[in-house]
Amino acid sequence: MNYRSINDLNNTILRQLHLIPRDIDLVVGIPRSGMMPANLISLYLNLPYTDIHSFLNGYIYKSGARRQFFNSSDYKKILVVDDSIASGSALKESKKELKHLESEFDIKYCVIYYTPEKQHLVDFPLEQVAIPRYFQWNIFNHTTLEKACFDIDGVLCVDPSNDQNDDGEKYITFLKNASPLYIPGAKIGTIVTSRLEKYRKETEAWLKANGVAYDKLVMLDLPDMKTRQKANNHAGHKSKEYQSNFYNLFVESDLGQAIEINRLTKKPVFCTENFQIIFESESVIYNIKSGKYLPLLRRFALKLRKVLRKLITSLNEKNPEIISNTK
Repeated sequence: MNYRSINDLNNTILRQLHLIPRDIDLVVGIPRSGMMPANLISLYLNLPYTDIHSFLNGYIYKSGARRQFFNSSDYKKILVVDDSIASGSALKESKKELKHLESEFDIKYCVIYYTPEKQHLVDFPLEQVAIPRYFQWNIFNHTTLEKACFDIDGVLCVDPSNDQNDDGEKYITFLKNASPLYIPGAKIGTIVTSRLEKYRKETEAWLKANGVAYDKLVMLDLPDMKTRQKANNHAGHKSKEYQSNFYNLFVESDLGQAIEINRLTKKPVFCTENFQIIFESESVIYNIKSGKYLPLLRRFALKLRKVLRKLITSLNEKNPEIISNTK
Protein backbone atom coordinates (compact mmCIF):
# COMPACT_ATOMS: atom_id res chain seq x y z
CA MET A 1 0.00 0.00 0.00
CA ASN A 2 1.23 3.48 -0.89
CA TYR A 3 0.15 6.72 0.77
CA ARG A 4 0.59 10.38 -0.12
CA SER A 5 -0.38 13.30 2.14
CA ILE A 6 -1.23 16.85 1.10
CA ASN A 7 2.29 17.80 2.13
CA ASP A 8 3.67 15.06 -0.14
CA LEU A 9 1.53 16.40 -2.99
CA ASN A 10 2.89 19.91 -2.53
CA ASN A 11 6.48 18.68 -2.31
CA THR A 12 6.12 16.60 -5.47
CA ILE A 13 4.79 19.59 -7.39
CA LEU A 14 7.63 21.80 -6.19
CA ARG A 15 10.26 19.16 -6.95
CA GLN A 16 8.94 18.49 -10.46
CA LEU A 17 7.77 21.98 -11.39
CA HIS A 18 10.65 22.33 -13.87
CA LEU A 19 8.98 19.70 -16.09
CA ILE A 20 6.08 22.04 -16.88
CA PRO A 21 6.74 24.47 -19.77
CA ARG A 22 6.77 28.15 -18.93
CA ASP A 23 4.72 29.13 -21.97
CA ILE A 24 1.49 27.75 -20.46
CA ASP A 25 -1.26 30.41 -20.45
CA LEU A 26 -3.95 28.79 -18.29
CA VAL A 27 -4.19 25.91 -15.78
CA VAL A 28 -7.41 23.87 -15.78
CA GLY A 29 -8.25 21.43 -12.97
CA ILE A 30 -10.32 18.26 -13.32
CA PRO A 31 -12.98 18.32 -10.57
CA ARG A 32 -12.77 17.38 -7.82
CA SER A 33 -9.38 15.92 -6.91
CA GLY A 34 -7.56 17.80 -9.64
CA MET A 35 -8.54 21.22 -8.35
CA MET A 36 -6.05 21.33 -5.48
CA PRO A 37 -2.93 20.45 -7.54
CA ALA A 38 -4.14 22.73 -10.36
CA ASN A 39 -4.46 25.59 -7.88
CA LEU A 40 -0.97 24.94 -6.47
CA ILE A 41 0.61 24.78 -9.93
CA SER A 42 -1.14 28.00 -10.99
CA LEU A 43 0.03 29.76 -7.82
CA TYR A 44 3.65 28.67 -8.23
CA LEU A 45 3.67 29.63 -11.93
CA ASN A 46 1.63 32.80 -11.30
CA LEU A 47 -0.99 31.77 -13.86
CA PRO A 48 -4.80 32.05 -13.96
CA TYR A 49 -6.69 28.82 -13.37
CA THR A 50 -10.16 27.35 -13.58
CA ASP A 51 -12.02 24.03 -13.69
CA ILE A 52 -13.05 22.25 -16.88
CA HIS A 53 -16.72 23.19 -16.73
CA SER A 54 -15.98 26.86 -16.04
CA PHE A 55 -13.46 26.78 -18.87
CA LEU A 56 -16.08 25.40 -21.25
CA ASN A 57 -18.40 28.22 -20.21
CA GLY A 58 -15.80 30.93 -20.63
CA TYR A 59 -14.91 31.63 -16.99
CA ILE A 60 -11.47 31.77 -15.37
CA TYR A 61 -10.08 32.68 -11.95
CA LYS A 62 -7.15 35.00 -11.75
CA SER A 63 -5.52 37.47 -9.40
CA GLY A 64 -7.86 40.33 -8.57
CA ALA A 65 -10.99 38.68 -10.00
CA ARG A 66 -12.92 35.62 -8.87
CA ARG A 67 -14.76 35.13 -12.15
CA GLN A 68 -14.47 36.85 -15.45
CA PHE A 69 -15.03 36.04 -19.09
CA PHE A 70 -11.86 35.46 -21.01
CA ASN A 71 -10.98 35.99 -24.65
CA SER A 72 -9.73 32.77 -26.21
CA SER A 73 -7.09 34.77 -28.04
CA ASP A 74 -5.48 35.53 -24.67
CA TYR A 75 -5.10 31.89 -23.68
CA LYS A 76 -3.81 29.45 -26.25
CA LYS A 77 -1.72 26.95 -24.31
CA ILE A 78 -3.78 25.10 -21.72
CA LEU A 79 -2.54 22.71 -19.01
CA VAL A 80 -5.21 20.30 -17.73
CA VAL A 81 -4.35 18.85 -14.30
CA ASP A 82 -5.56 15.91 -12.24
CA ASP A 83 -4.17 14.45 -9.03
CA SER A 84 -3.64 10.92 -10.34
CA ILE A 85 -4.26 8.36 -13.02
CA ALA A 86 -4.98 4.67 -12.44
CA SER A 87 -7.57 3.27 -14.83
CA GLY A 88 -7.46 6.40 -16.96
CA SER A 89 -11.26 6.71 -17.18
CA ALA A 90 -11.45 10.22 -15.66
CA LEU A 91 -8.75 11.52 -17.97
CA LYS A 92 -10.38 9.97 -21.03
CA GLU A 93 -13.68 11.61 -20.09
CA SER A 94 -11.96 14.98 -19.74
CA LYS A 95 -10.26 14.61 -23.11
CA LYS A 96 -13.63 13.79 -24.64
CA GLU A 97 -15.16 16.96 -23.13
CA LEU A 98 -12.36 19.12 -24.53
CA LYS A 99 -11.88 17.44 -27.89
CA HIS A 100 -13.92 20.02 -29.82
CA LEU A 101 -11.51 22.74 -28.61
CA GLU A 102 -8.30 21.10 -29.84
CA SER A 103 -8.30 23.16 -33.04
CA GLU A 104 -8.56 26.37 -31.03
CA PHE A 105 -6.24 25.58 -28.09
CA ASP A 106 -2.99 23.72 -27.55
CA ILE A 107 -4.08 21.42 -24.70
CA LYS A 108 -1.59 19.43 -22.61
CA TYR A 109 -2.30 17.07 -19.70
CA CYS A 110 -0.54 16.70 -16.35
CA VAL A 111 -1.06 14.27 -13.45
CA ILE A 112 0.82 14.34 -10.16
CA TYR A 113 0.76 10.57 -9.51
CA TYR A 114 0.64 7.87 -12.16
CA THR A 115 0.95 4.13 -12.59
CA PRO A 116 3.67 2.95 -15.03
CA GLU A 117 1.24 1.46 -17.54
CA LYS A 118 -0.76 4.72 -17.84
CA GLN A 119 2.14 7.16 -18.05
CA HIS A 120 1.78 7.46 -21.83
CA LEU A 121 -1.72 8.97 -21.52
CA VAL A 122 -0.42 12.31 -20.22
CA ASP A 123 2.17 14.83 -21.34
CA PHE A 124 3.57 15.62 -17.89
CA PRO A 125 3.47 12.77 -15.32
CA LEU A 126 5.23 13.91 -12.14
CA GLU A 127 5.66 10.90 -9.82
CA GLN A 128 5.15 7.17 -10.20
CA VAL A 129 3.08 5.62 -7.42
CA ALA A 130 1.81 2.08 -7.83
CA ILE A 131 -1.56 0.84 -6.61
CA PRO A 132 -2.98 0.06 -4.11
CA ARG A 133 -2.68 3.62 -2.85
CA TYR A 134 -4.43 6.13 -0.62
CA PHE A 135 -4.34 9.92 -0.71
CA GLN A 136 -5.07 12.15 2.28
CA TRP A 137 -7.60 14.15 0.28
CA ASN A 138 -9.71 11.14 -0.76
CA ILE A 139 -9.08 8.44 1.83
CA PHE A 140 -12.52 8.91 3.41
CA ASN A 141 -14.19 8.36 0.05
CA HIS A 142 -12.13 5.40 -1.09
CA THR A 143 -14.06 2.48 -2.56
CA THR A 144 -12.08 -0.02 -0.45
CA LEU A 145 -13.33 1.28 2.91
CA GLU A 146 -15.51 -1.84 3.12
CA LYS A 147 -12.21 -3.57 3.92
CA ALA A 148 -11.36 -1.05 6.66
CA CYS A 149 -11.92 -0.73 10.41
CA PHE A 150 -12.76 2.66 11.94
CA ASP A 151 -12.52 3.98 15.48
CA ILE A 152 -15.31 6.40 16.51
CA ASP A 153 -14.10 9.01 19.01
CA GLY A 154 -11.54 11.28 17.39
CA VAL A 155 -12.35 9.88 13.94
CA LEU A 156 -16.08 9.86 13.20
CA CYS A 157 -16.80 12.35 16.00
CA VAL A 158 -14.96 14.50 18.52
CA ASP A 159 -13.55 13.02 21.72
CA PRO A 160 -15.57 13.56 24.89
CA SER A 161 -14.16 16.09 27.34
CA ASN A 162 -13.08 14.95 30.80
CA ASP A 163 -16.26 16.46 32.19
CA GLN A 164 -18.45 14.62 29.68
CA ASN A 165 -16.68 11.31 30.21
CA ASP A 166 -18.41 10.48 33.50
CA ASP A 167 -19.89 7.09 32.51
CA GLY A 168 -23.28 8.57 33.36
CA GLU A 169 -25.83 11.11 32.18
CA LYS A 170 -23.27 13.59 30.83
CA TYR A 171 -21.66 10.84 28.78
CA ILE A 172 -25.02 9.71 27.41
CA THR A 173 -25.75 13.30 26.39
CA PHE A 174 -22.40 13.39 24.62
CA LEU A 175 -23.10 10.13 22.78
CA LYS A 176 -26.39 11.50 21.49
CA ASN A 177 -25.06 14.89 20.42
CA ALA A 178 -21.35 14.45 19.60
CA SER A 179 -20.12 16.76 16.84
CA PRO A 180 -19.14 14.78 13.71
CA LEU A 181 -15.57 14.91 12.41
CA TYR A 182 -14.62 12.75 9.42
CA ILE A 183 -17.73 11.13 7.99
CA PRO A 184 -16.80 8.76 5.12
CA GLY A 185 -18.53 9.04 1.80
CA ALA A 186 -18.24 5.27 1.34
CA LYS A 187 -19.42 2.31 3.39
CA ILE A 188 -17.16 1.14 6.25
CA GLY A 189 -16.47 -2.52 6.87
CA THR A 190 -16.41 -2.53 10.68
CA ILE A 191 -16.46 0.12 13.38
CA VAL A 192 -14.27 -0.94 16.32
CA THR A 193 -14.53 1.20 19.43
CA SER A 194 -13.56 1.10 23.10
CA ARG A 195 -17.00 2.42 23.97
CA LEU A 196 -18.79 0.06 26.29
CA GLU A 197 -21.37 -2.39 24.99
CA LYS A 198 -24.03 -0.87 27.25
CA TYR A 199 -23.95 2.28 25.06
CA ARG A 200 -24.72 0.43 21.81
CA LYS A 201 -28.21 1.92 21.47
CA GLU A 202 -26.99 5.54 21.69
CA THR A 203 -24.00 4.83 19.44
CA GLU A 204 -26.09 3.18 16.71
CA ALA A 205 -28.60 6.02 16.83
CA TRP A 206 -25.82 8.61 16.37
CA LEU A 207 -24.27 6.69 13.47
CA LYS A 208 -27.63 6.50 11.71
CA ALA A 209 -28.38 10.19 12.31
CA ASN A 210 -25.01 11.19 10.84
CA GLY A 211 -25.21 9.01 7.75
CA VAL A 212 -22.42 6.56 8.63
CA ALA A 213 -22.83 3.37 6.61
CA TYR A 214 -21.15 0.25 8.00
CA ASP A 215 -21.47 -3.53 8.18
CA LYS A 216 -20.64 -4.22 11.83
CA LEU A 217 -20.13 -2.40 15.13
CA VAL A 218 -17.72 -3.99 17.65
CA MET A 219 -17.80 -2.53 21.18
CA LEU A 220 -16.04 -3.35 24.45
CA ASP A 221 -17.98 -5.83 26.56
CA LEU A 222 -17.07 -4.59 30.06
CA PRO A 223 -19.41 -3.43 32.84
CA ASP A 224 -18.17 0.12 33.43
CA MET A 225 -15.51 2.77 32.76
CA LYS A 226 -13.41 1.83 35.81
CA THR A 227 -13.11 -1.75 34.60
CA ARG A 228 -12.15 -0.49 31.14
CA GLN A 229 -9.50 1.82 32.60
CA LYS A 230 -8.10 -1.00 34.71
CA ALA A 231 -7.92 -3.32 31.69
CA ASN A 232 -6.26 -0.56 29.60
CA ASN A 233 -6.37 -2.71 26.48
CA HIS A 234 -7.76 -0.36 23.83
CA ALA A 235 -5.20 -1.28 21.16
CA GLY A 236 -5.49 -4.99 21.93
CA HIS A 237 -9.28 -4.86 21.62
CA LYS A 238 -9.08 -3.10 18.27
CA SER A 239 -6.24 -5.28 16.98
CA LYS A 240 -8.20 -8.46 17.66
CA GLU A 241 -10.91 -7.51 15.18
CA TYR A 242 -8.51 -5.99 12.66
CA GLN A 243 -6.20 -9.02 12.65
CA SER A 244 -8.88 -11.70 12.52
CA ASN A 245 -10.49 -10.64 9.24
CA PHE A 246 -9.69 -9.52 5.69
CA TYR A 247 -9.31 -5.81 6.56
CA ASN A 248 -6.41 -3.91 5.01
CA LEU A 249 -6.64 -0.59 6.91
CA PHE A 250 -7.47 0.64 10.41
CA VAL A 251 -8.38 4.30 11.00
CA GLU A 252 -7.40 5.35 14.54
CA SER A 253 -7.33 8.76 16.24
CA ASP A 254 -4.61 8.24 18.87
CA LEU A 255 -1.00 7.93 17.66
CA GLY A 256 0.10 5.73 20.55
CA GLN A 257 -2.73 3.28 19.92
CA ALA A 258 -2.11 3.43 16.16
CA ILE A 259 1.52 2.40 16.65
CA GLU A 260 0.50 -0.41 18.98
CA ILE A 261 -2.23 -1.68 16.60
CA ASN A 262 0.34 -1.72 13.82
CA ARG A 263 2.82 -3.57 16.04
CA LEU A 264 0.27 -6.20 17.03
CA THR A 265 -1.22 -6.79 13.58
CA LYS A 266 1.66 -5.92 11.22
CA LYS A 267 -0.98 -4.15 9.13
CA PRO A 268 -1.18 -0.44 8.15
CA VAL A 269 -2.94 2.06 10.41
CA PHE A 270 -4.08 5.53 9.32
CA CYS A 271 -3.88 7.99 12.22
CA THR A 272 -6.02 11.14 12.25
CA GLU A 273 -3.75 12.71 14.87
CA ASN A 274 -1.06 13.35 12.24
CA PHE A 275 -2.81 12.19 9.04
CA GLN A 276 -0.13 9.62 8.27
CA ILE A 277 -0.26 5.89 7.65
CA ILE A 278 1.92 3.85 9.98
CA PHE A 279 3.55 0.90 8.27
CA GLU A 280 5.45 -1.91 9.96
CA SER A 281 8.71 -0.80 8.37
CA GLU A 282 8.20 2.85 9.29
CA SER A 283 7.29 2.90 12.97
CA VAL A 284 7.46 6.36 14.49
CA ILE A 285 8.01 7.95 17.87
CA TYR A 286 6.93 11.32 19.19
CA ASN A 287 9.76 13.60 20.26
CA ILE A 288 8.46 15.87 23.03
CA LYS A 289 11.25 18.43 22.74
CA SER A 290 10.89 19.02 18.99
CA GLY A 291 7.16 18.35 18.82
CA LYS A 292 7.63 16.13 15.76
CA TYR A 293 7.03 12.50 14.85
CA LEU A 294 10.39 10.97 14.06
CA PRO A 295 11.23 7.82 12.05
CA LEU A 296 12.51 4.87 14.05
CA LEU A 297 16.08 5.24 12.75
CA ARG A 298 16.23 8.81 14.00
CA ARG A 299 15.04 7.56 17.37
CA PHE A 300 18.15 5.38 17.61
CA ALA A 301 20.31 8.28 16.41
CA LEU A 302 18.94 10.51 19.17
CA LYS A 303 19.58 7.81 21.77
CA LEU A 304 23.11 7.27 20.49
CA ARG A 305 23.83 11.00 20.59
CA LYS A 306 22.54 11.16 24.15
CA VAL A 307 24.77 8.27 25.22
CA LEU A 308 27.81 9.82 23.55
CA ARG A 309 27.17 13.16 25.23
CA LYS A 310 26.99 11.46 28.63
CA LEU A 311 30.19 9.59 27.88
CA ILE A 312 32.01 12.76 26.81
CA THR A 313 30.74 14.63 29.87
CA SER A 314 31.90 11.82 32.14
CA LEU A 315 35.34 11.69 30.53
CA ASN A 316 35.62 15.46 30.67
CA GLU A 317 34.94 15.45 34.40
CA LYS A 318 37.63 12.84 34.97
CA ASN A 319 40.21 14.02 32.40
CA PRO A 320 39.37 17.58 31.32
CA GLU A 321 42.79 18.11 29.69
CA ILE A 322 42.41 15.04 27.42
CA ILE A 323 38.97 16.02 26.13
CA SER A 324 40.08 19.60 25.64
CA ASN A 325 43.03 18.47 23.51
CA THR A 326 40.90 16.22 21.31
CA LYS A 327 38.32 18.82 20.34
